[in-house]
Amino acid sequence: MKTRDVVLVTVLGCGSIAVLLAVAVYLYIRRRRRKREDDEDGTSCAIRADQSSSDGGREKSLSKLNGFLSLKTPLISTKTLGAQLETTSISSPQAKSPASSSAGAAAGASTTAGERTPTAHNKQLQNVKGQDHPPHPSVEENRSISLVDMYIDNSEPSENVGQIHFSLEYDFQNTTLILKIIQGKELPAKDLSGTSDPYVRVTLLPDKKHRLETKIKRRTLNPRWNETFYFEGFPIQKLQSRVLHLHVFDYDRFSRDDSIGEVFLPLCQVDLSEKPSFWKALKPPAKDKCGELLTSLCYHPSNSVLTLTLLKARNLKAKDINGKSDPYVKVWLQFGDKRIEKRKTAVFKCTLNPVFNDSFSFNVPWEKIRECSLDVQVMDFDNIGRNELIGRILLAGKNGSGATETKHWQDMITKPRQTIVQWHRLKPE
Repeated sequence: MKTRDVVLVTVLGCGSIAVLLAVAVYLYIRRRRRKREDDEDGTSCAIRADQSSSDGGREKSLSKLNGFLSLKTPLISTKTLGAQLETTSISSPQAKSPASSSAGAAAGASTTAGERTPTAHNKQLQNVKGQDHPPHPSVEENRSISLVDMYIDNSEPSENVGQIHFSLEYDFQNTTLILKIIQGKELPAKDLSGTSDPYVRVTLLPDKKHRLETKIKRRTLNPRWNETFYFEGFPIQKLQSRVLHLHVFDYDRFSRDDSIGEVFLPLCQVDLSEKPSFWKALKPPAKDKCGELLTSLCYHPSNSVLTLTLLKARNLKAKDINGKSDPYVKVWLQFGDKRIEKRKTAVFKCTLNPVFNDSFSFNVPWEKIRECSLDVQVMDFDNIGRNELIGRILLAGKNGSGATETKHWQDMITKPRQTIVQWHRLKPE
């Protein structure tokens, strides 16, 4: 073979190899370009979906950057991330901080309750929050509410043991309650000399450990104390669940101090911004300590129906070893000394402050309404042995068990078809 033919064959062989390499490179470049175009098409779709948000430009640049760095890197939408952050802030109880996110602030979210009217979007968030976390009152709130409710008593004292004059003021800047005990009037004599040595013990219930006392005023039934007490660190919301207890004692040097009378004032009933001043009648202490019963009476002359409602009891005497009782109420309708009809409530286990909310109706003609009576007995239930009497009252128009019981019955008669509510102190027998 000639030299020219050898060179031609060599050139043709090298050319075919080059063509093959060129074709391979072309196919590789075309494949990469198609793949990149597909990725860019998906990216542009994601960008178009987010163009309605305020962060569209930043989203677009972020998507291009992700596509440039790695075609396999998944795109993260800031819109989706923001929704996740909103959901997280809704679910978290700590999301009340005003320094949340700048995006939330720009959207008009309210920071502190009452500062700004929430927008429609924020109202929806609040609704979602309410659905995710329904409000549950704490144990402290439940205890405070029941405590305040227990001492709300508008009944008149069964006997006159004097009055006390005091005033209240609240320092909103320093969250301090200011109590000034001014004077007492017409206190009963507890000493052989015909006078007393009165002083006042102050408690902010339910805290019974910290007690404050005024000075003792010697040999007087009309003392003037003019002393001021400060209860610091009490926000106004906290005071709404407190009960002011003023207890007047007669000081004795060689024996136990005698109780003269006391006043319970739930602070939720007081407008402290007006700096109120009070004259309160003292109520005698419960010597028998049987407790009290809240009842209501109503009489309908048209159908001759007498209705007794047993609402609740408080501070009942403990009859069991555990310091509690298992109270229930037994009611007898009587005409004179003759018992006609008996009713009973359910038994409430291990409590000294039961809530009965039970009503009994009796058929009593109008001409006999002044002759009948209701014997109401609060009993302690025992599984073994006889049930014990805790205390009782007799509701009657004549010869009731006390002045409040007789007045309650008379008010029922003079105000027909009206429900008359009254607290009664239980008698031991």
